[in-house]
Amino acid sequence: MTSTTSTPHDHPGFAIETIEDEASFARLQPAWTELLSQSDADGLFLTWQWAFTWWKHLASGCQLHILLVWRGEQLIALAPLVLRHGAVQQLPPVTALQFIGSGVAGSDYLDLIVRRGHEPDAVRLLTERLIESGRALAFMRMRSGGPAAALVERMRERGWRAWQGPQELCPFASLRGQTFETYLASLGSEHRYAFRRKLGRIERRFAARFELATTEDQRQQQLATLFALHDLRWHTRGDPGAFSTPALRAFHEELSRVALAAGWLRLWVLYLDDKPVAAVYGFLYRRTFYFYQSGFDPAFARESVGLVGLGVAVRGAIEDGVDELDLLHGTERYKAHWASATRELLRFELYAPGTRGLLEREATALSREARRVTRVVLELGRRVVEAKAPVDHAEP
Repeated sequence: MTSTTSTPHDHPGFAIETIEDEASFARLQPAWTELLSQSDADGLFLTWQWAFTWWKHLASGCQLHILLVWRGEQLIALAPLVLRHGAVQQLPPVTALQFIGSGVAGSDYLDLIVRRGHEPDAVRLLTERLIESGRALAFMRMRSGGPAAALVERMRERGWRAWQGPQELCPFASLRGQTFETYLASLGSEHRYAFRRKLGRIERRFAARFELATTEDQRQQQLATLFALHDLRWHTRGDPGAFSTPALRAFHEELSRVALAAGWLRLWVLYLDDKPVAAVYGFLYRRTFYFYQSGFDPAFARESVGLVGLGVAVRGAIEDGVDELDLLHGTERYKAHWASATRELLRFELYAPGTRGLLEREATALSREARRVTRVVLELGRRVVEAKAPVDHAEP
């Protein structure tokens, strides 16, 4: 099936088109990009490039279900959705509609894309269509205050049961009108001093250079370096990291190539005496620098190459004229050092009234409780192992 179009009941002049195949999704790029530019949701993770690349590499178990809302010949809204089929290992374990980009890609600020001034019509029409489908909804890392949040409220008013998950936070800092020095001056004195001291120490002890990928050859080489340094850092902690599967690596291989061509890619590698010791991976989109991921060689941890690498990357972004540094979701302490405020991301699951919705809610609640118990048991086991381990009294 390519696409289907229907006229909503009691809404003459409007039409809703459903995109369910990759070829139609590919042809949607110009209209998608124009609509996004005229919306309040314009951000990296709602671009056609991010969504289409995710679909090609990370959409296992999903079926396209993109909804387009037309008013006459004008596209006024787009719901970037997929139907994810139920599986025991996921939450919720039932078949549900979710945003394109959900899951392991780390997409933030997911939302409906609505042309400014058309929000009430778009939310009303999409609410009716989703109610008609009867499908559960699983909206993760959703932008706060956007049209998707308004849709959630309308569905709750129509009797749909909502589960709201814990909020996640995205630390960020305004860089508008800043130089790197004035930005540093706005940070905590301890962090500011640590960055300057560590950078000076590195520059005195090593032949240091920080290289930005600007060609295809550099992109390929530095992405491979990022993967290696990231794995090296996280594997020492027993964590698989952000690039742990062939699908994830293929996603970033294509995404970084597309981003380089679009002028968005910001991929830096820090070399000390020609040895790559740290890498910073981000994107500059619409005057925002999104810090996405990093890696460093633990052998150089005493030189704080991760701290220095991120600081120099931010300096480069300021020189590019960005208005904002967005560190994306996560409450890691190092992010707080570079940020001055946070934004909320929302998570909702919505279930239809009636028997089907009740059964789906109960199945999800049981799965969530089973996961909680498993986490508790694993944590207790870890503590027992640590308690029995011999103590190294020479360790500081």
